[in-house]
Amino acid sequence: MSSRQKLVWILWAVSALIAIGLFFVPAFIIRPFTHQSPRGIMLAMAVRDRAPLATLIAAILFFLLTLILWRSGSLWRKIGLGVAVALVAFSTVMARMNYFEWMFHPVANAQFENEADSKLAASEMILSVKFAADARAYPISQMAYHHILNDTVDGVPIAVTY
Repeated sequence: MSSRQKLVWILWAVSALIAIGLFFVPAFIIRPFTHQSPRGIMLAMAVRDRAPLATLIAAILFFLLTLILWRSGSLWRKIGLGVAVALVAFSTVMARMNYFEWMFHPVANAQFENEADSKLAASEMILSVKFAADARAYPISQMAYHHILNDTVDGVPIAVTY
């Protein structure tokens, strides 16, 4: 393999890793029910903010290099190139979508019980809100999955988030 071919393969692999990584790194860091450090969240959001333009640039370079490599490839090499094309195309499209909205669904129809009717364990952690004479408690076990709930407390619309 000539040094020019090696350079094309290296650039191809780097552009593929950039395009795929710009989607998967934030998606891996920001997941429900896992520890998320402030530094990790900041990294994920910084990557996610730059991903639409950066994946487009990396994907264009990747596709141009794929065309060069496709011409001289065997069947197995073309299959590998095709799989990589699918991953890069998927990542480039997904980097433009707010996939976090898919992971954290707001509670659609919250139902509330009186304290006496509640089946919460005494050790259950809650978020609580009180306005005037009206109060609500939201179990963290439920909020950890949904992350957001719209409610009205004493006539005041609120968004509860965790």
